[in-house]
Amino acid sequence: MAVARTPRHKWIDEGLRALAAGGPDAVQIEALAKALGVSKGGFYGYFSDRRALLQEMLDRWEREITDDVEARVEQEGGDAKARLRHLFAIVDTGDGLDATITTDLAIRDWARHDPAVAERLRRVDNRHMDYLRSLFRAFCADEDDVEARCLITFSLYIADRFVLADHGDRSRADVHELTTRWLLDSPRLPGTSTARR
Repeated sequence: MAVARTPRHKWIDEGLRALAAGGPDAVQIEALAKALGVSKGGFYGYFSDRRALLQEMLDRWEREITDDVEARVEQEGGDAKARLRHLFAIVDTGDGLDATITTDLAIRDWARHDPAVAERLRRVDNRHMDYLRSLFRAFCADEDDVEARCLITFSLYIADRFVLADHGDRSRADVHELTTRWLLDSPRLPGTSTARR
């Protein structure tokens, strides 16, 4: 009787879990095989070595955090503000992205020590910023204003997981809604102007 091989995506899934939990050093073939309950021989049917697995893990993360998120937002449709609200909701709730967001934080830490990962992260971050610019430009005529809103939005996405502050009588969800209204409905952010520096 033939034994079913562990599917390729399971190795990648387990590698991403290990990365999120312990960084790139935790992604070891033997440890992954043990977590999957298989021998490590099956690994080499899919990947030439550990480096190949790490590349495929980064490919998956990049696709999920860019293509997949943008596709979900665009599928929801609506004007630019509606699409931004949907994007914020996906990120705020972690709707289907919890593992991807945790992995994202681990990759940001990894990028501090690996120039190739840093370059990929730069590409992904530029893609996020370009997408945000395309949405904010639909209702903000001032390029300085657009750039400020994009950076604030993206910084909140990254930093929110590290901020443990209380908000008085407000919940974190309340503050997210206040921030969303401020970003989407303020006529212009303070200090922005049409004069480029």
